[in-house]
Amino acid sequence: MLKLKQSTLMLWIVLTAATLAAQQKEQGTVISEVEMYVSPDTASQKLARVTRGRNVILVMDRTNVSGRSWAHVLVVVDVDLERQSERQISGWIPANILITTATPNADQIIYGEAVDSENLAQQLGGRKGADADAMRLYYRLYEYFPNSPLAGEALWHAGDIRWQREKFDARLRPSFREVDPNMREGMDETTLKLVEKKYPHTKWSDLAAYNLIDNKLCGSWRGEIKCPDKESDLYEKYAREHPQSPKVGEALYNAAWRQAALVDMYKAAHENDKSEKARKKSMELAQEVAARTGDGDWRPQALELIYTLQQGIPMYDAENKKPIS
Repeated sequence: MLKLKQSTLMLWIVLTAATLAAQQKEQGTVISEVEMYVSPDTASQKLARVTRGRNVILVMDRTNVSGRSWAHVLVVVDVDLERQSERQISGWIPANILITTATPNADQIIYGEAVDSENLAQQLGGRKGADADAMRLYYRLYEYFPNSPLAGEALWHAGDIRWQREKFDARLRPSFREVDPNMREGMDETTLKLVEKKYPHTKWSDLAAYNLIDNKLCGSWRGEIKCPDKESDLYEKYAREHPQSPKVGEALYNAAWRQAALVDMYKAAHENDKSEKARKKSMELAQEVAARTGDGDWRPQALELIYTLQQGIPMYDAENKKPIS
């Protein structure tokens, strides 16, 4: 009996030690692109180039050589950009660009570099790959500092950047422009779904839900009435279910604009009653946007849409199956 108790105690000690070791494991990311070396010396062999936001899985050792601090790390790096393949590699990097779970104000430092990278990505002639850097940095913040007040916003930004990148790529694929709207490929919803799960009933989950509408859109209407009708319902439903979202005005306007397109599509199909019903619905939604304040450009756009409807100006070229620009 005594031996059994001793064995149980030893097992508990081992498990506790393993748990504490896992909790104390120093992990993080880098906030600048840097070379990795075989040894803590810039004259030694280069192993890889580590880009911003890469996952530093483990800091194994630290040392000072000739007054310079180095860190021995296990990090994830790209090995094939075209195939987007990665592998783990260990080596030495300058410690001054390494931000870890032990760094004071680490979450804010990582967030600051992520914002800088995102801003550079939006500038003409900005750093190549800055958007991917920002996406990784934002995600690292969430991954290693989930209790940070910046974590929800960071995860949203990571998901949004990935979404916009995939959305741009999707527009270039033939299936996005295909005559059959059901053939359009959608974007990966994983990160945005994670935002909704981890930070429900927040601004960030509202924004994530708005992006996710994209995967439910037809892509090309191909002159089919069911497309703008369905999309209008999707946008209006979003506005009703997320009344505090900063995207409410935009959602209502998108719903109103699609109803305005239906006005002309129903006319071309000689369904005048449905055309008038769509006109009234579009007016109601546009007036709701116009009555709101603080919605930026959506209010004047709604007022312009109301004027267009009042004057009977066509919004959709049913013959050529495209909106009138």
